[in-house]
Amino acid sequence: MLAAMLIGCATPPGNPAARAAFEQANDPLEPVNRKILDFNMFLDRILLKPVTKVYIAILPESARDAVERALDNMKQPVVVINNALQGRPSHAGIAAGRFLVNSTVGLAGFVDVAKSWGLDKQSGDFGQTLYVWGFPSGPYLVLPVLGPSNPRDGLGMAADSYIDPFSYLASAEGLDDIQITRYVLDGIGQRARVIDVLDDLQKHSLDFYAQLRSLSQQHRAAELRHGAAPPPAPNFYDVPDTSKPTPKGSPPTAPPRGSSPRT
Repeated sequence: MLAAMLIGCATPPGNPAARAAFEQANDPLEPVNRKILDFNMFLDRILLKPVTKVYIAILPESARDAVERALDNMKQPVVVINNALQGRPSHAGIAAGRFLVNSTVGLAGFVDVAKSWGLDKQSGDFGQTLYVWGFPSGPYLVLPVLGPSNPRDGLGMAADSYIDPFSYLASAEGLDDIQITRYVLDGIGQRARVIDVLDDLQKHSLDFYAQLRSLSQQHRAAELRHGAAPPPAPNFYDVPDTSKPTPKGSPPTAPPRGSSPRT
């Protein structure tokens, strides 16, 4: 797969504007990524989307939300670990409190009691942790089945699976079927949340691949900052230079409103 990616690298354009857009997209593997997206969409069309529609038809929205809350509750130990690794002890404590409350009073997480107690949902994965530690993202990647990502987040997903206490418990107790069911339900639940949005994007996008890449990169950038606003550009606070003389032949600057021109 690596050899195919290296062969299929896109050539940076020579035009400066096109070159800037190319670098901003961070997608030198676009030819290969497009083929993987085509495979993913084919798999979605023949399998995942039909299963998701059945899932939506069988379970009412309230039941789907309850399943989603329970699955999210199982991820909280990983959130706790990653927030601690990122130097966010208060957020790690909140995530730990959510897990304790929802696992007991909240009936294994099917009811989000912790939120009503002021323990808001926290985010935290090892991809974020690597970002905080200064690891570069690497190029944009479309992973088979898993979808938009990059090397840093791909490594992060593997690490999260490794440190997940429920993975250890499932392996130790021979409960691999339950673990597989958990991942399948989580994937179907995620697909159900975006089923209308993705359909609309496919219908109205001139380039579905480019639009999906842009949206996924923006969404991930917000997750990495935990929802904080992006930092300003390096020259954001620079005062424009007005000392340069007006180029010869340029029209004179209009006087301020309310002032009379000199005679």
